[in-house]
Amino acid sequence: MLNGLPEPIPDLDTQPFWDGCKERRFLVPHCEVCDTPRWPPGPCCPNCQSQATKWLEAEPRGSVYSWIVVTHSVHQATHNQVPYIAALVELGSGIRVIGNIVECDPADMAAGMPVDLIFEQTESGAFLPNFRPST
Repeated sequence: MLNGLPEPIPDLDTQPFWDGCKERRFLVPHCEVCDTPRWPPGPCCPNCQSQATKWLEAEPRGSVYSWIVVTHSVHQATHNQVPYIAALVELGSGIRVIGNIVECDPADMAAGMPVDLIFEQTESGAFLPNFRPST
């Protein structure tokens, strides 16, 4: 369980995403007109500017595109977590999302490393998406 982290603050564009996280589903907005996936969630399609949106579950696997090893805590809640790995992960739909890589030694990180989506629960009950190396 993750303790002391700031809680997500959903807005009109992100509420369906956070609702999906509660169900341990990573939902991605897609345009209803041209089917373009978009990340991060926003009010309209970057391809055709339509505001019509459908939310589809993303493939729970991806690969590491890039990463950093965080060695200096930027929030009091992460003081006990450093060092940790923050990564840009490319999902099967082609979108790239940011999340932590857990259960992995920083020395073992590699570009293209396959990872699986996991959800970690905060002390207040929110579920945050992160990744771990595929087994």
